[in-house]
Amino acid sequence: MKRMHVHVAVADLEQSIGFYSALFATQPTVVKADYAKWMLDDPRVNFAISTRGKRPGLDHLGIQVESKDELGEIYARLHQAGGTILEQGQTTCCYAKSEKSWIDDPAGISWETFFTTGESTDYGVSVENDPRVAHGARVRQPAVAATSACCNT
Repeated sequence: MKRMHVHVAVADLEQSIGFYSALFATQPTVVKADYAKWMLDDPRVNFAISTRGKRPGLDHLGIQVESKDELGEIYARLHQAGGTILEQGQTTCCYAKSEKSWIDDPAGISWETFFTTGESTDYGVSVENDPRVAHGARVRQPAVAATSACCNT
């Protein structure tokens, strides 16, 4: 079963954890110094926040899958949707190991499709020479340099 993913960049992590914990009526399932995540079943969403964004606000959206077969299905949909696909492959991102690809929708919103295969003690790894990636999220301003292969800026 697929799960919607939403990532929001925040200025104050503790304040935001308090707000979203009240809104979702539950504490986050993952909390790090710069990151928090709620894996909710009602609604079925992987909701993450971090202080790593270019600026506070919506960082990116995504679809998280639970199997390689579902990942193949989603990848096929990316190709049908058109646009430039960034096939990141196996990576470490948001304290998790996963396989992922990225695409921007017509409005310029970054969409991440991914299958999580395990946990990590690191937030993510660096990627140089790819102007479409800044911490993983697709960069809408081409002048911004890439700094990491992770899921958010």
